[in-house]
Amino acid sequence: MSIPLAIVGYGKMGRMVEKLAPEFGFAVCARLTKAEMANVSIASLGGAAVAIEFTNGAAAPQNLRRLAKLRVNTVCGTTGWYEQLPEILDEFQAAKTGLVFGANFSVGVNLFLEIVAYAASVISKHPEYEAWGWEIHHSAKKDAPSGTLKKLAEEIHAVGFRRQLSLSSNRAGAHAGTHEIGFDSARDTITMRHTARNREGFARGALQAARWIAGKDGVHEFRKIFGELAGFVSKGEEENSIASKFV
Repeated sequence: MSIPLAIVGYGKMGRMVEKLAPEFGFAVCARLTKAEMANVSIASLGGAAVAIEFTNGAAAPQNLRRLAKLRVNTVCGTTGWYEQLPEILDEFQAAKTGLVFGANFSVGVNLFLEIVAYAASVISKHPEYEAWGWEIHHSAKKDAPSGTLKKLAEEIHAVGFRRQLSLSSNRAGAHAGTHEIGFDSARDTITMRHTARNREGFARGALQAARWIAGKDGVHEFRKIFGELAGFVSKGEEENSIASKFV
């Protein structure tokens, strides 16, 4: 049996999530726009066990508060609202409801984060190198630098790289997203880049996270649970076991 899923924000990402949902054992039971979220209820969620939220930084905090109040486990792929993160996390914890949030739900980007962190830890031992980070996204993306570029910078600093790290952003066209990290010295340059070809990778990661949080509580950053998700989309007994909770 399938797990009932609500999609909050029925734009390009929401439609991609809906397209891929059956592959991950979900049946979409509700598609909620901004106007519909203003009066969201258990009834309008259609019995959803999990919600996936892809909207914008202005709308996400109130959406998350409403979902926490209704005790619906949620995956939030929206960025640009993290200044309100502590309050939102408190509300999910108080409701004993599950939340997975993250700067980026692409499996490839999270692998890139690990690669960059390792490289920074090695290069930090060589004081002649300084670093930069750059990203480009479609012109409709509001927050800049992206949440992912900020997360890359956080990972670089966390492993002990303390020298200059210059960040920059561009917004143009329909670009799905490119992130680049470089280390430069007087003698040479080391460059690492991740380029998204489309939105599918983000939707797949969000659906993996939704499978993981189904039936759980607590607040989790996608980056922290990423290692547990490998192979989590396999069909068969595991899927049937999870889905059976929501029949």
